Amino acid sequence: SISARLEQLYPEDDKGWGGTAIPLQQQEVSDVRVALLVLLGAVAFVLLIACANVANLVLAKTLARRREIAIRTALGASRLAILRHILSETVLLAVIGGGLGLLLATVGLNAVVKLFAKYLPPFADIRLDWQVLAFTLVIAVLAGILAGLIPSFRFSRVDVNEALKSGQSRGTSDSGGSKTRNSLIVSEVALSLVLLIGAGLMLRTLFGLHAVKTGFDANNVLTLSLAIGNNRFPTPAAEINFFNDVLQHVRAVPGVQAAGTIDALPLSGNGGSHQPFSVQGRPVLPMAEQPEVDVRLISSGYLRTMHVPILRGRDFAESDAAGRPGVALISEALARHYFPNEDPIGKHIDLYFFPGVPREIVGIVGDTKLDSLDETRPTDTIYVALAQMTVPRDGIWRSFGETLAIRTSFDPHSAISAVTAAVHEVGPDVPVTDVLSMDDVITQSIAPQRYTLSLLGAFAGVALLLAAVGIYGV
Repeated sequence: SISARLEQLYPEDDKGWGGTAIPLQQQEVSDVRVALLVLLGAVAFVLLIACANVANLVLAKTLARRREIAIRTALGASRLAILRHILSETVLLAVIGGGLGLLLATVGLNAVVKLFAKYLPPFADIRLDWQVLAFTLVIAVLAGILAGLIPSFRFSRVDVNEALKSGQSRGTSDSGGSKTRNSLIVSEVALSLVLLIGAGLMLRTLFGLHAVKTGFDANNVLTLSLAIGNNRFPTPAAEINFFNDVLQHVRAVPGVQAAGTIDALPLSGNGGSHQPFSVQGRPVLPMAEQPEVDVRLISSGYLRTMHVPILRGRDFAESDAAGRPGVALISEALARHYFPNEDPIGKHIDLYFFPGVPREIVGIVGDTKLDSLDETRPTDTIYVALAQMTVPRDGIWRSFGETLAIRTSFDPHSAISAVTAAVHEVGPDVPVTDVLSMDDVITQSIAPQRYTLSLLGAFAGVALLLAAVGIYGV
């Protein structure tokens, strides 16, 4: 295999490492798979409620036709013919309903896509094609059959003599039919309540996410990304000087209280570095056995901008520059996990992808939510000073962009023009992207949950309306 071959060629780096091949579709939809399954279940519930509703109405309508069915039976109609006659009516109704549903989908699809465009993955291609039409036709036919089964079986076994003696009045006693209709109504209400409870739980989850402590203060913080090409800066020093100049100009903007940079902003979905590390003075382990943690490259002033607390030690200082002894900060979770019975301040660590630069732990900072608000445990994180950035292990230098975080004394949106102008004073051709307040970043991070809640709430409302129509029909 490829993994075995790499282990033979590079035993020091790749021993113990392997790979897992997964389909591209699974990789792309893994984050929304659960939400899609929930929505699919909600659609199935609404369809079952609609089928029960139609079955109830057809059952009531067929009850008034007991005499007609008895006459057909007396004239020689087989049970299969009676069954086929009733099913043909329900299937026709279902197909007509499916056609109307397609018309509504055609009208509403564009509106839904525009409304939730920012919540959808960029590769999503939502449109009506022949596969959707075929699926709709199949579901409509199956729904028609399902809705007609109960009244069909109920009246294909009608007592001919009893039916001929009775009148055609709807008030004719039929305890079996009444029990069936009542059971269908109970089923409709139960299914609609399940959807309403699900929507309520989603709403409570959403409120809970809003109340989660992120570990930083998002109020009055403006964020923006600088798109830097791989070949823009020939050396790490050139990139460090560029961002130092940018920060100097941004900090001079009136109303800016603090500013800093980070390579992957919390909750932005931009990932970030995840790499092995080792502690000097402990047994050296092969790379595959070294613990892996999140690593963030930040400038001095970033933690102050985000109000991330320094629990022990100190923050990065301007003196922590290239050529000076390497320094690092660690999160409280990492300190608790890897230094449970000792003081990590003063210890030296090595990052696997940046060898030869031992970094002294000079401070412990508070834990923050890095990837999502629903993280179940704090993330072990190492913060490395941007000013001490070096060429990576493979010896190939590629420049990259950073995200600026700027704390202002007023509404951060009001500072967008001035901050962008300050950036362009240093790099006139540098694209400024993803200009958002930190509050907006947090809101976007829970957009999938809001999207799911909106659709689930809509389905629950439709289900409740169908159940009410069914009760009224009885």
